[in-house]
Amino acid sequence: MKNVSIQWLLGDENVSVCPMMPYSQLVIDFLDQLSTVLRKSVNPGEYPDIISIAFWCRKGNILKLKEQAQDIESSLGKGLVFHITPSNVPVNFAFSFFFGLLSGNSNIVRVPSKDYPQTDIICSAIKQVLCDKKYDSIKRGNAFVKYGHEEEITDEFSSMADARIIWGGDESIKSIRKSPLKPKATEIVFADRYSFGVISLAAVKNASDSELKALAHSFYNDTYLMDQNACSTPHLIVWKKDVMGEDELMIKKTFWDAVAKEAKNYDLEPIKAIDKYTNLCAVGMEGELEVTTVNRWENLLYVVNLNKLPQDICTLRGRFGMFFDVTIDDVNALAPYIDEKVQSLLYYGIDRDELKRFVISNGLLGVDRIVPFGKALDIGVFWDGYDIIGQLSRRISF
Repeated sequence: MKNVSIQWLLGDENVSVCPMMPYSQLVIDFLDQLSTVLRKSVNPGEYPDIISIAFWCRKGNILKLKEQAQDIESSLGKGLVFHITPSNVPVNFAFSFFFGLLSGNSNIVRVPSKDYPQTDIICSAIKQVLCDKKYDSIKRGNAFVKYGHEEEITDEFSSMADARIIWGGDESIKSIRKSPLKPKATEIVFADRYSFGVISLAAVKNASDSELKALAHSFYNDTYLMDQNACSTPHLIVWKKDVMGEDELMIKKTFWDAVAKEAKNYDLEPIKAIDKYTNLCAVGMEGELEVTTVNRWENLLYVVNLNKLPQDICTLRGRFGMFFDVTIDDVNALAPYIDEKVQSLLYYGIDRDELKRFVISNGLLGVDRIVPFGKALDIGVFWDGYDIIGQLSRRISF
């Protein structure tokens, strides 16, 4: 495609399409080598999201995923996957690319249109690994592109694709779906989602100093590292009232004090502070919310305490360190508030099986993940209820 609006970061329009079996040894070796290069490309603590990617694509992790897969020997990739990745999460495009590779496909990946150093670092590392002639077929079968919102470009790539993955907001998805696919093409859509956490008051009360610090650090990683932009980041903390008396407020304060200490590591740029305060003011003017108090730890942490939940909990969204807080007596009281928009349920001090029963027995439309704090951003081949590798490959019956 000859269009000056397209920036080809890797490869070109002549993508070679030759489906492979899922979890092919060639792809596993490529990803493991990429893991090594990525770990050497950044200093520890500089780009934790890149280190997370490197950890994810190492051979040990991929082999564990392969062990869980079924009918690999009778499956092939669908062909060419067109990936449209979000603009607000710098490294998401890499995970989407990995899913396409692992399912045995060639890929055209639209990276974020915004400029992120992570994009350059990851693309440079991929190019470095692809210099090895062993991976010539992967080099020929994949391309990374950057462009704006030109519909004709999306039309062209979509018409070529055997599968399309869209990561984005609901309105963006509606717009992209105007670009038609092949009649038999598969589409996987990761739309606007919402996540929240449940914490046992008793568990926090009984936690040691080291356990509380670990919980606060996990919470910080789940939220601040992505400016609360990730779909799996919790915005609402629901406290399970399993203590009696006046301990409740002190227990909550103990937790939020620990989070505030962790938040001192956060780079709160002036524009972020302004946006967060504006968001807080908007909450104050929202007549339908029953706000009891608002606690602030300087500008680093705002906690909006609610008397009860609004009917649509997905409206309770914060950014840059702003959270909502409510107390309930029983987890099952949350059932009326869970719809298809709810993705992840984070927990601490609650039995995982209790939460699983809560979702299954109530026949909830939402909650696709139940994970402890610290695992919110751990993306997997099962995401938003999709078996991604399975849906991007075709099974051949004999």
